Amino acid sequence: MRFLLTDEQREFGRSLDALLTAADTPAVLRAWAAGDHGPGRALWGRLADAGVFALAVPEAYGGVGPLPVEAAVACVELGRHAVPGPVAETLAAGVLLAGAGGPVAEEWLPGIASGAAAVSLTLEGYGPYAPDADAADAVFTVTGDELRLAPGPGEPSASADPARRLFRPEPGGAPVAKGPAIRAAARAAGDTAAFATAALALGCGEELLRATVAYVKQRTQFGVPVGSFQAVKHRLADTLLGLEFARPLLYGAAVELASEVSRPGAGTGSAEGSPGAGAAVAAAKVTAGEAGYAAARTALQLHGAIGYTEELDLAWWLRRARPLRDAWGTPSVCRARVLAG
Repeated sequence: MRFLLTDEQREFGRSLDALLTAADTPAVLRAWAAGDHGPGRALWGRLADAGVFALAVPEAYGGVGPLPVEAAVACVELGRHAVPGPVAETLAAGVLLAGAGGPVAEEWLPGIASGAAAVSLTLEGYGPYAPDADAADAVFTVTGDELRLAPGPGEPSASADPARRLFRPEPGGAPVAKGPAIRAAARAAGDTAAFATAALALGCGEELLRATVAYVKQRTQFGVPVGSFQAVKHRLADTLLGLEFARPLLYGAAVELASEVSRPGAGTGSAEGSPGAGAAVAAAKVTAGEAGYAAARTALQLHGAIGYTEELDLAWWLRRARPLRDAWGTPSVCRARVLAG
């Protein structure tokens, strides 16, 4: 099968690239890491105006989704520009709350779609940490068949990416929904979070490769650009192959997810994450995560000592690649899920 994005989908990606290029995301990242979320939330609002967060919210709650292919297009661009904030978690929350239904969905989903609400969350089986919980308007936790609204973000934990802080949400909080539908919704939300993170990792790797190619064309040794050396060309080619191999797996997972949500009853609280879609998402996650991390290693090696400096914008992408690789499913966990699926 030959899979190509439509003209509208490609134009959506180009429009997001233009928006984010004009936003000076390195400055936004520095502010976010310093605890100033104002510029990041302003950018979040512009992304919402472009329809990014409505992609995971059903039309009944003010969204346009679920649209996994368009969500992949958006997250690749957001990853390329290292947009801060709980992007994957907010998209996953859209799926989780739609599956939960009832008052909690009516209260929070319109705000997610409009960009008024940024949401972080933790799900059983994915670790206890909620990224960027201090900047989120709500932190949801799922344990068993109970969905709770955490009373606070909790204490921060160490993070390799200073612009992606991790928090262990405060325990407690009254359940806002419970029942078998919560387990099903949590499985679908976990797939969505892993899928969005895979797209972010792919975009991060693309930007690392682009910056590295530009750098080796300028840096000279023995009177010629280092990019002309055969060993450098091979390293860059291997990095490109890894990223390009991940791309069809990502969009293949998007097609699987789109097929799942188009089933009768899906999007109304009954979607639960099929084994086939879960395996496709896991394959995309491990491949995109490893490819993005390999791109970071290549970028660091070929930039030399300058790659370690705080002043270089590249450092923000370098620090993000490994956390994205491990978030919402480590490589070993994803490989096991592919085999089981």
